[in-house]
Amino acid sequence: MRCAAVLTAAGSGTRLGHALPKALVPLAGTPLVVRAAHGLAASGVVDGVVVTCPGDHLDQVRGLFPGGRVPGTEVPVEVVTGGPTRQASVAAGLAALDDVAPGAGLVLVHDAARCLAGPGLVRRVVAALEDGSRAVVPGVPVADTVKRVLALPDGGEVVVETPDRAALRAVQTPQGFTRDLLERAHRAAADRAGDERTAVSDDAGLVELLGEQVHVVPGEDAALKITTPADLDRAERLLDRS
Repeated sequence: MRCAAVLTAAGSGTRLGHALPKALVPLAGTPLVVRAAHGLAASGVVDGVVVTCPGDHLDQVRGLFPGGRVPGTEVPVEVVTGGPTRQASVAAGLAALDDVAPGAGLVLVHDAARCLAGPGLVRRVVAALEDGSRAVVPGVPVADTVKRVLALPDGGEVVVETPDRAALRAVQTPQGFTRDLLERAHRAAADRAGDERTAVSDDAGLVELLGEQVHVVPGEDAALKITTPADLDRAERLLDRS
């Protein structure tokens, strides 16, 4: 079954200390969004990529993919304007899937900020879909003790629960879905997409709202999310060791 990917690249670079959108920030000279697209293409299981980005950087992002391809490959790329939230941006990407992979029945949703996610991780997610799972996320064990807290009227917080961390996973991308399930999940929650206060932060969350089961496959340390200058430094070190 054909597989297409939606690569979200609409976030700001404010916390990275850049005026550019985060996806255009270079890592060892290559923009994050290009690195992320390379990881998808190098897997050999992705037939096309839709990149969502801010509308005022549409031409700039398109210029990173000469000929409408992931550089150095034949994997087609379509760049579209994202929305006001991540959820809205993914919905915009879903609407353009047939431009890059007509009839694709499997969809990956990936974040440009996780640009070092390797081809093996991409293949692991797709293999789980091909084995019959309808929704798949990569996850890594949580090392820290996690507390659930309650906000107090005075602005403070108190601990109300300490979940067993053995049952917790930090979830990464790419997340994988059958296309019909993901499109149904987005339609069902479309009224939430326009506002950060109501939008769901990941696509697995939308699927969970439908009562559908989400399977977990092993993630990888390299698939860290680059949000701060410290994250960028860590990613640089990972590249130096690879």
